Formats: sequence, structure tokens, C-alpha cells
Amino acid sequence: MDSISIKVPVTVKAKLTEKLRAKMLKEMEEGLSRAELEVQQLGIQEKRVMQEAEQGELTPQAIQHINTIRQERQRRLDYIEETRAHQEELQKFVEGAEIVQGTLERQVEAKVGDDMRELMNVEILVEDDKIIAIRS
Repeated sequence: MDSISIKVPVTVKAKLTEKLRAKMLKEMEEGLSRAELEVQQLGIQEKRVMQEAEQGELTPQAIQHINTIRQERQRRLDYIEETRAHQEELQKFVEGAEIVQGTLERQVEAKVGDDMRELMNVEILVEDDKIIAIRS
């Protein structure tokens, strides 16, 4: 066997433009709004469960439910904190900076003697949803 077909990663980068920055900030704001609303709803749920527990006996199920609500609430608060940090970071980037958007896969034919690093190090550069470069 002299060759084999393999899948290798392809890094997708986007060139930062005002259009991309605005789109990313808008998506972050929408995510923050959703998370903040969910934090409020979880707080209301927690209060309701606590009131029900105070009226009756604090059962193990009620304690578990309260703990689950608190964990979910903390996850949302962590998300909010991380997203705000990402927003600040994004504001500091200069226009034209390359931001990693994700990873795709491509299939290549690897042959004996090929440079594996060359096969693996491929990236696509996108500007305003248009591919402007494919680099290896």
C-alpha cells in the first residue's frame, strides 16, 4: 500500500472587518440577553421551590432540585462573565486581524514520502463570507 485517504483538519479564519465585528457583537448581545433572562427565571424557580419547601418538609428531592437550579444559574452567570470578556477582547482587535472561526475537515490522499505537516497545516481565510485565501 503506497497511499491512503485520510481526513485532516482545516482551520477557518476570518479577517476582522467592521461588518464582522458588528455581527459578532450582536450575537454576543443576544446570547447575553437570553442568559440574563434565564438567570432571572431560575431565580424565580428557586424562590418558589424554597417557599414550597418551607411550607412542608424539606425533602431530599427538594434539596436536589434547589441544587440543580443553583448549578444551572451559575452556568449562566459564568457564560455571562465569559461573553463580556470576549466582547471587550473583540473591541481591542484591530481591523484586519485574523480570528479563528472554527475547524473543518478535508479528505486528502497521503502517499509514502509526503510531508505530514504540510498535509495538516491548511487554513482558509474568509473576509465578509467570501474565501480570500487558502494557505498551506
